[in-house]
Amino acid sequence: MKLHVHIIAPYEAMLPIIKECTPLFPEMKICVSVGELQAGVDIALSNEFETDIFISRGTTAKLIKEAVKTPVIDMNITGYDMMRSLSSAANLSNKSALISFPDITTFAVSTIDLMELPISVFTIEHSDEIAPLIVDLKNKGYKQIIGDTITVKISEDYGLKGFLIHASKVTIIKVLEQARELYQYINRINIPSKIFEILAQKNYKNMVLLDNQNNIVYEHFSTLQFTSNLKNQLYILNTDIDLYKKKASKKYVEDENIVEIDGYYLSDFSYKLFKFNKHEQLLNQDGLKVHTENLYEPLIAESDQMQFILQQITTLYQRNEPILLIGEKGTGKNFISTYIHHEYEEGLLLTIDVEKYDIDKLEEIPLKNVRTIKFQNLALVKENHDKLSAYINRCINLKIHVFILLENDIQFEPFTCKDSNIVELPGLNERKEEISAFVQYFLSTFHEKYGTIAVKIKEESLSLLKETIYPFNLDDLRYIIKQIALNENSIVIKHETIEKVLNVEKLTLKALSFKGTLKEIEKEIIELVLKEENFNQSRTAERLGINRATLWRKLKE
Repeated sequence: MKLHVHIIAPYEAMLPIIKECTPLFPEMKICVSVGELQAGVDIALSNEFETDIFISRGTTAKLIKEAVKTPVIDMNITGYDMMRSLSSAANLSNKSALISFPDITTFAVSTIDLMELPISVFTIEHSDEIAPLIVDLKNKGYKQIIGDTITVKISEDYGLKGFLIHASKVTIIKVLEQARELYQYINRINIPSKIFEILAQKNYKNMVLLDNQNNIVYEHFSTLQFTSNLKNQLYILNTDIDLYKKKASKKYVEDENIVEIDGYYLSDFSYKLFKFNKHEQLLNQDGLKVHTENLYEPLIAESDQMQFILQQITTLYQRNEPILLIGEKGTGKNFISTYIHHEYEEGLLLTIDVEKYDIDKLEEIPLKNVRTIKFQNLALVKENHDKLSAYINRCINLKIHVFILLENDIQFEPFTCKDSNIVELPGLNERKEEISAFVQYFLSTFHEKYGTIAVKIKEESLSLLKETIYPFNLDDLRYIIKQIALNENSIVIKHETIEKVLNVEKLTLKALSFKGTLKEIEKEIIELVLKEENFNQSRTAERLGINRATLWRKLKE
């Protein structure tokens, strides 16, 4: 019988590393989930019966230990993990702090001193010290906090960027070896009890059992997350069930889905059983998005040109004038407008995509807490121009800031009365001096997201990227750096890795030349549209007005 190990990773970037290690332990059945803090506990509780050993990290591992009876192994950070992660974190912000317990900070101080990294270190003795310390650091101008899952979560709650110290392949192998050694000391689970539990789980995909003191004695969720809100709804329904009313039900909206809760009183045991069923989506606001997430990406505007543009946008925004933000695809229109909102407002940011949202329903949108609205795809508006202009003016009168995001000013002819507020963003090919900063940021981001190794690039290698033309601007550069990071196995990127990736992408990473025969120009257009649609042939064929068979034939010609 195989050892059943369930690794609950606190972040997704750990998954590719775990996948590499799994074949090294054929005697184990290794399951992997992603969940931090209470989410990790919920995963452990729902999988406890079929798991012999849980593996997690930091505070999440500690919480799981308190919640389950199954053994839990905590991953320990290695010196290599610390060096690589701290180096990457330093690239994301020049005002960073590491907060942790003495066993981490002692080694971190030596690493930071050795590598001469601009990171401050603060040692705590208890997790209760984290929140007030973060508040103090935020007031002192710190932008990024490095630590474990609870530290990162608290940092993000207070509007700072949190950075987790990543685990390496060596760390994963070591903890799996510990699980193998521990397995021989584990008492086997009672087989009959396990059989009956499996039968119950087949009949009830999501269920909770309360004892006569209303304590949760068992829970199982396979198609839902047992969130705190859902738990509150359970206890509200619980008050309607007793010896005389043995059944009750209610409906609740959770994550835009209807959840129906049915409760039953089991009089023979004085227990209560609750089952949960998730129904189809109830709320569907296609083309309308409310942004509630924090913005962690830094604004890179090192050139005099971008500094001037940023000041221009800021001035118009503070005067509450509508801003026509014009720029090619990938120039950062969406990000800059979001950045400005986060810098100067605390209310809601709303995006309205008129390609998907019915203009006739604009007046139905509640604007009470909205402070900024971004309009997208106004080029597609063929009628109702007066209604749209009136709505924009209404927003301005309500002191709501308005951004209109366009790819060129010709698209916005019906609204020429606002031409004085046009701000044009330059393409990346006009901002070559900022490529270095973007590259470093993208490398650090991919390290954090995917666990890639590369975090540095030499100046002579950087020149290759500066000489490249990027028709889709930052979208192209981000894609190229992602491919480089995924193909590099060293901390410092090798020159040949960049050359290899650029050679592979050179067919699509180019602007239209309009040179050659009609057939050559046609193929050039097809390749660019294909790249813009992320190589989805169905969407490309639809945009070009041809079927997939014709598209395939033209690509082969």
